[in-house]
Amino acid sequence: MSADPTQVLAFETDCHIFDGCGFPAPGLHSFLFEPLWGDGDSNVYFNKTMLLALLGSIVIVGFFWAAFRKPKVVPGKLQMIAEAGYDFVRRGVVYETIGKKEGEKYVPLIVSLFFFVWMMNLWSIIPLAQFPVTAIISYPLVLALIVYVLWVSLTFKRHGFVGFFKNVTGYDKSLGPVLPLAMLIEFFSNLLVRPFTHAVRLFANMFAGHTLLLLFTIASWYLLNGIGIAYAGVSFIMTLVMTAFELFIQALQAYVFVLLTCTYIQGALAENH
Repeated sequence: MSADPTQVLAFETDCHIFDGCGFPAPGLHSFLFEPLWGDGDSNVYFNKTMLLALLGSIVIVGFFWAAFRKPKVVPGKLQMIAEAGYDFVRRGVVYETIGKKEGEKYVPLIVSLFFFVWMMNLWSIIPLAQFPVTAIISYPLVLALIVYVLWVSLTFKRHGFVGFFKNVTGYDKSLGPVLPLAMLIEFFSNLLVRPFTHAVRLFANMFAGHTLLLLFTIASWYLLNGIGIAYAGVSFIMTLVMTAFELFIQALQAYVFVLLTCTYIQGALAENH
């Protein structure tokens, strides 16, 4: 097995079953990358995941710029695809959750979040990249913190300090004696657990999905020897199945992330607290 723990697939290309080498199972080492620039020890560096995040941003901006650079009444194919994606998020997520009147101003943010998360997820199945950026916890965490700051600021702006306190504690005097306990639970749930779960939900799904893809990909190569070839074929089929499944999960997780974002915004704007 390779001594370098930062290889993308983390296994030797000449290692097969019956050759006297153990199965090089994927693990945390499969999510570590050497700096492409800078020094990892000084915490000033640029690695593969940062490059993919940057390229993903450029791809998204470039796509929408090309689609809407010269908009036409009768849209071309590129403009039609861009409009369909934009309209799906605007009507299917923002309007349905926040409402058209209140939600219109947040459409650009939600659309940007959706396509950014989706693109970061898609890198997992794109040749040469083959890694979901959101499988590194720092990326979903930063996105969740952006949403968290927006939610807190909107709640303060709309309801003031007292209204904010009632919002985050779920204040309801009809609860009677259990009100203090309920408020304490709601306080920690909203202010501490909410941003954590918002980030971890995306991270965990992408981390697990990528690990499974690695497992079946490595197994397909490892079993490619002697009688193991038959099992390698089954493993390869599972790799294809998991890739197709990941395509669905990648889009679904982007949808869930922005749906929760809209739910938080709607909660901050709602009057009945």
